[in-house]
Amino acid sequence: MTDRNCDLLFEFLRSILYDSKIQSLDPEQLEEPFRKLGYGLCVLQQAVEEMKTYTDDLSKGNLSGPYPSRENFLCSNLKNLHANLNHLTWQAKQVASGDYSQHVSYLGDFSDAFNTMTAQLMEREQLLKEEARKEKERAEMAKAYNDLLINLTQKREEWILVIHKKTEEIMYCNKKQDNQDTCNNCDYAMAFQNHIRMHANQKLWKVKGNDGRYFQVQMFPVEWQGCMANAYIISDVTDENQNQIKLITKAYHDSLTGIYNRLFFKEYLDNVLLENQPAILCYMDLDGLKYVNDHFGHSEGDAYLNRFVSVVQTQFRSTDMFARIGGDEFVIILPACSKLLAERKLEKALHLFSTMEIHYPMSFSYGLVEITKEENRTMKQLLDEADHAMYECKKRNREKYKTVALT
Repeated sequence: MTDRNCDLLFEFLRSILYDSKIQSLDPEQLEEPFRKLGYGLCVLQQAVEEMKTYTDDLSKGNLSGPYPSRENFLCSNLKNLHANLNHLTWQAKQVASGDYSQHVSYLGDFSDAFNTMTAQLMEREQLLKEEARKEKERAEMAKAYNDLLINLTQKREEWILVIHKKTEEIMYCNKKQDNQDTCNNCDYAMAFQNHIRMHANQKLWKVKGNDGRYFQVQMFPVEWQGCMANAYIISDVTDENQNQIKLITKAYHDSLTGIYNRLFFKEYLDNVLLENQPAILCYMDLDGLKYVNDHFGHSEGDAYLNRFVSVVQTQFRSTDMFARIGGDEFVIILPACSKLLAERKLEKALHLFSTMEIHYPMSFSYGLVEITKEENRTMKQLLDEADHAMYECKKRNREKYKTVALT
């Protein structure tokens, strides 16, 4: 009888260790001294079957399969591996989303390979970003130059040549006549080709024409019709004094504050209205400028103006148009901006300005007007509306500060 119990137990243990499908054993069939061992082998059977299922899932990459029981001592190392694989999966997802700071130190040789991969990915991403930045700058520069060239061609009297960098072929000439097949027969182009070759590496130079006139030539690289070329702007500068006067009359900046002046504001607003660009017009009046001039002198009045401009500039974008249109009158045009955001910016600027430690009260009043698409109001109507809103603000300022400086 003892041999029979030993045979059953041995066969059951062999089946646990070697069979893909483990034979069953009923411990109750065993005699009392062997029954406890039978139950123990049944527990081992369950642990082995759990381990086989667990290892099968892990070998296939299934990390969400059944988890072994806490009592299964055979799976303790596998559980550690499972936890590491779960964390590695999370790290891989982080890397996929662009987080290359992930570092693995618990998987031996694989750790080295993973860390090398993330380092190379980070380096490659930085290189790609730098290349993208350069390409964007190049594209923007090419577009800007082309736009400038077209604008000059349409609105200016200067002679403009575009010449292929390698072949020296004339790709464009604004002096070309309609009945000419190419620009190569253009008298202007033929006359200046030698001068252009002589000054190939210069950006700006002057040359005397065959008729005794003097010309200024400005060169800059440009992409033209998919090719790299040089654009040449050739201006008649014989009468420089007259040209200088024209440039002075076209000046766009206020001499005291350095911001734009009324002329620039008018042209800018005309363009906004012409192109139906939504924007916010802010009209501002510097409170108490006359008071400061009368009591502290015009030098302090100038300082007051510049102090105001400096504070306002801190709250607005470089793309916002800020201009002085009168002695104490200023405007800001904010393209693509909500009226609420513009009000918040002005409120903050007013707070910063009025709380500066100066020996006299400082403030400004403002009014806002929203310019919508398909705007049909004139500049005067917009300024009148903003001026009305500004006077409401001025009333509030008088009540707040209770000083003659705000008159």
